[in-house]
Amino acid sequence: MTLTRLEKLALCLSGLTAVGIGATITLAPQTFYASYSIAIAQDPSLLSELRAPGAGLTTLGILMLVGIWRSALAQLAVAATLVVFLAFPTGRFIGLAVDGLPSPGILAALALEIAIAAFCLFAFRRRLIARAAQP
Repeated sequence: MTLTRLEKLALCLSGLTAVGIGATITLAPQTFYASYSIAIAQDPSLLSELRAPGAGLTTLGILMLVGIWRSALAQLAVAATLVVFLAFPTGRFIGLAVDGLPSPGILAALALEIAIAAFCLFAFRRRLIARAAQP
């Protein structure tokens, strides 16, 4: 699968964002969540529950980046990008509806996630439309 420059840019932005956030959660969860004014206790079980999805996000980010250079993984990288950056804002919207208004830091994260999702949908629109038109 050959990617356009715009698609490569979308994968790069998505991948770097996912790796940066995921690696920080994995390696320094207290620091990461403190940036959102969330205090994380020194509880090994809680830290494990935070690090595990952080490592998953890091891995998906690496896949997004590898898809830029390895055409065999490009389709999978596009799918990972769309899953991650559509799922995060969806989860946050559910939180808004169920739990109420979060901190300004979380709202800023939501805005960033929406912007990346919109950019990715724009970048991959031709592929998505072509895929939807297939019987």
